[in-house]
Amino acid sequence: MDAFYQYAIKTLILLTVTLLIRFLAGKAVGRFLSKFEGDIKRKRVSIRIINLFLSIFFILIFAAIWNIETKDLIVFFTSTITVIGIAFFANWSILSNITASLILYFNHPLNIGETLRIYDKEFDIEGELIDLSFFFMYIKSSEGFLITIPTSAVLNKTVIIKSQKNAHRG
Repeated sequence: MDAFYQYAIKTLILLTVTLLIRFLAGKAVGRFLSKFEGDIKRKRVSIRIINLFLSIFFILIFAAIWNIETKDLIVFFTSTITVIGIAFFANWSILSNITASLILYFNHPLNIGETLRIYDKEFDIEGELIDLSFFFMYIKSSEGFLITIPTSAVLNKTVIIKSQKNAHRG
């Protein structure tokens, strides 16, 4: 059998294994979050993190299968990281919002559907937390307005959870 076909078969096996792991990890995350009453937003973020690590796994094994030189792979990764770093440096607020979203996600007891009050010097914000994305927190006020707040700004404010979605929180 030709070496190309051997590499192609190994690549198909790698792709199948990676997709199978992705599917099983998605099911496991779903079961885990349903057991501990996690919401769909946490599932999405968890799946994105798993997909990131699976992509890195796939690229490294793919490079090993096709005998890509380590030097070439390092040049590719450092070039990619450099471009991403320059993009983040050029617009540092994007990086700070993403970091703030991760901090709020992992270290703050916010859940979708809860009533919040965010204290500010000029204008307090109160309403139901509708969504928490990588860049913004979406709050629906009692008047029906949709308020968007950058997540990095929320870290600098006092947040009071007025009504919790789950009465028993860990």
